[in-house]
Formats: sequence, C-alpha cells, structure tokens
Amino acid sequence: MFRYDTINSTETRLNSIILTVNYILMALIFYAFSDLNGAEKEQTLFNGNTFQGWEGNLKIFRIEQGAIVGGTLKEKVAHNEFLCTKKTYKNFILKLEVKLLGGPKANAGIQIRTRRIPNHHEVIGYQADMGKGWWGSLYDESRRRTVLSKADPAVIEKILKPDKWNSYEIRCEGRRIRLFINGTQTVDYTEPDPKIPLEGVIAVQIHGGPPSEAWYRNIRLTPLP
Repeated sequence: MFRYDTINSTETRLNSIILTVNYILMALIFYAFSDLNGAEKEQTLFNGNTFQGWEGNLKIFRIEQGAIVGGTLKEKVAHNEFLCTKKTYKNFILKLEVKLLGGPKANAGIQIRTRRIPNHHEVIGYQADMGKGWWGSLYDESRRRTVLSKADPAVIEKILKPDKWNSYEIRCEGRRIRLFINGTQTVDYTEPDPKIPLEGVIAVQIHGGPPSEAWYRNIRLTPLP
C-alpha cells in the first residue's frame, strides 16, 4: 500500500512538472510570435551629424552639439518654421529629448501625422506642444487651430525641467494619441473625426516670435502595427 501510494504520488508530480513545462513553452512561443508580428525595431531618425532624411529651411535650422536647433537667441523668428522627415509614419512610438530656450514666450513643438502646405512655410497636423502654458498638450496645427487635449498645469509644473533637456514620448496607435513628458503621461486623446488622416511626416518646429531656440536630439521611432 505504501509503495503504491509513493508511485502514484511520483507520477502525479511528474505530470504536474510536464504540464508546467508545456505552459512555459507555449508562453515562450506566444511571446516570440507576438514580437515578430508586433512592434518593429527602433529606428534612429536623426544621426546627430547631418540632415539626411529631413527637409526644411536650413537658414533657420542647424546642427549643434549633436542636436537639431531651430531659431536663435540673437534675433526674432519671423514665422513658424518646420523641419520635416521625408518619410511618412502611421502608428509608432516616438521618443526624443527636447529643450526650449528664450523665456516665457518661447514656443515650439513636435508634429506628427502631418503634411506640408504646398508653397508655404506652414504644415497641417497634430502637434505635441512645447512652451509655457502649452507643454504636454496636443494642438491641431493649421487645421482646427485648437488645443485638442490640454495637459494639467499642476502636473507639468511638477515634472518639467525648464531650460533643460526633457524627454518627450508620443504614442500613436490608430486614432489614439498619448503624450508623455519625462515618463509621465500628459495627454490621452482619441480622434473622433474619421476624416482626419492617420499618417504623415514627423516635424520639429520653432514658433515665430521673440528670439528663441528649440533643441531636439536622440530622435528615435519604433513602428507599430
């Protein structure tokens, strides 16, 4: 009786181990399959040395210390200027570091799902905004010309490092757009209008106005399905 119980107990433990191993193998296969069919590898959009893959007014934009710099602290910026990627993107995770100099009236932003207006300096599309009272908000540039989703000022005051480098992350998945500054989500917006395009170029901006500089570096993008 004792021997039978021992054998039976051993068989039960073996069956349990085999079942556990099968679950682990199934999980590994699932995650491997998800990885292959999910997000692609991260891409570097700016190499820190040249404007390869970008187009715009190079009298306004320059490369300094491995960063794209729009504007100058020496003179006023005549009007909005945008440096745009030559490629278009739809669903993605965009990560970069940004810095804005020039005082409380300085303004800039990162354009997504955007297109240029022919024969004009302006663009049309969503903008992840930068500037006092604008940081972390989602604006619709040259289209509806309004803030689509405003960041909480109290949150921005807590997380933002004025005049220093800040991380900006933009997630576009279908009609949902989320913005993050220094790891904290500031906006979660879902586009209600089915006519709004979900694909376009990415651009960095310096806003027209007083002497100011917008710095952008470490620009990386991970395409999503």
